Amino acid sequence: MNKPLVGVRILDLTHMLSGPYGGMILADLGAEAIKIEPLEGEGTRKLLADDPENSLDGMGAYYLTLNRNKKSVAIDLKSERGMAVFKRLVAKSDIVLSNFGAGVTKRLGLDFETLSEINPRIITCTVSGFGADGPGANRPAFDQVAQAAGGGMSITGSDEEHPVRAGIPIGDLGGGMFGVMGILAALYERERSGQGQHVDIAMVDCQISMLNYMATMHFLSGKDPYPIGNSHFVHVPYDTFRCSDGFIVIAVITDNFWQNLKKVVTCHEFENADYDTQPGRWQAREVINSKLNDILVEHSCAYWLERLDEQRIPCSSVKNFSQAMADPQVLYRNMVVELGHPNGGRTRGPGNPIKMSRTSEESFSCAPLLGGDTDAVMSELLDMDEGEIQALKVEGVIG
Repeated sequence: MNKPLVGVRILDLTHMLSGPYGGMILADLGAEAIKIEPLEGEGTRKLLADDPENSLDGMGAYYLTLNRNKKSVAIDLKSERGMAVFKRLVAKSDIVLSNFGAGVTKRLGLDFETLSEINPRIITCTVSGFGADGPGANRPAFDQVAQAAGGGMSITGSDEEHPVRAGIPIGDLGGGMFGVMGILAALYERERSGQGQHVDIAMVDCQISMLNYMATMHFLSGKDPYPIGNSHFVHVPYDTFRCSDGFIVIAVITDNFWQNLKKVVTCHEFENADYDTQPGRWQAREVINSKLNDILVEHSCAYWLERLDEQRIPCSSVKNFSQAMADPQVLYRNMVVELGHPNGGRTRGPGNPIKMSRTSEESFSCAPLLGGDTDAVMSELLDMDEGEIQALKVEGVIG
């Protein structure tokens, strides 16, 4: 296998979205991801599983996508013998990834302090809503709660009276992405120190981080920014505009782009010399946007995009999923890949956005059936014989 994380083993205790997404990225990059599930299966298995439009052979879209390239081992971690089996796996692993609430890993005996006594090189990572400590650590959170608490929701939408969440679950996905970054940093540091450590990721921290320069603007000005729809607080024109058959986005962020835009659209008002620099365009933003809308609606998106591209003006149509997933550039970069079911069914989903020049293999194995790899992992990794495996199954320790 020609992937960068070959040789890294993860015990994936995650559920729902934030943790599984982080585990999926690491598995896509070649880590051996062993999903540890309760005997009845991780809860996400049931999401959409019975929905005829959003499932494949009884496996819902959530589980089908988020658990590709992973193995499934079913263990009852609430039993003493089940925990003993898990700790034997910890001794031979690099990472334990979870997204339990604050304090849960400690209560279950899955915390870094406990597991590092078994394996001093182990790296643990927990993605939670508000982090492991602090006055709000025990609050539960899911995606929209993180978006609201992190400030970004207050600037999304068209006006202050109707706050809007991001269309994709950036609260959950952000937690998973930063979890991957933290884990990779800990792996790199372990090469120097020989020791593992704990990575504590709070979804709200991630949202605060992504406020970035806008947070600094807030501290400089003392003002709270407000939602302005698809427009920009500096650049003009920078917005969504209606064409005869849909919408396009035009992003004029330099004066040169403005001059090029005037070669595409014919409008007497745009010849005003005051508009040649950003301050003048900002002062006249309502006039400029209104005139642009009047002109662009006369032709199709394709008509305008061809002409805008000729002048190298940043632009795009506002694509629905069907259009985005069929885009030639997206397809060229292998961002639509085949996802399988162990029973043989096939569908498609998004690929891996991390492209590497040398360790470049991109392959995607099926999301596993519940406990589908239990026997193999027990025998190959823990050297159990068939009799021991069967005895544990009879006792209800593994499945």
